[in-house]
Amino acid sequence: MFRKRRNLSAAFKAKVALAAARGDKTTAELSSKYGVHSSRVTAWKKQLLSGAPELFADGRTRRDESSVDEEELYEQIGRLKMEVEWLKKKLPSSAKELRRCIDPEHSELSIACQCKHVGLARSSWYSPAVAKRPRIWP
Repeated sequence: MFRKRRNLSAAFKAKVALAAARGDKTTAELSSKYGVHSSRVTAWKKQLLSGAPELFADGRTRRDESSVDEEELYEQIGRLKMEVEWLKKKLPSSAKELRRCIDPEHSELSIACQCKHVGLARSSWYSPAVAKRPRIWP
């Protein structure tokens, strides 16, 4: 009842796309010749034409630039991790003192982000801790 889905190889798709790019036959003729839908032929042709410049691109320069950038970024990440760990050791331990570290007027870091970095629950910054009252059952 159901038709099994065909898996077409990359070589077949390239052959159909090249035939479409040549322009000798219409997409309708190519679709009937190769047994695929005309929209597939058009899509493969577009994919071939858009990806063609990448075939001739010189990959040596790109790899060198990206590897240098990656090394610098990893160094920066490591440095920032060390700084954060050092700051966490130097932070006060009580919630009252931690609340003083939060700057609500900071232009780049939100209160939620600052609380997260300091290790303080955001809700405790807005309302200081209240002593728990014993629960009375009726």
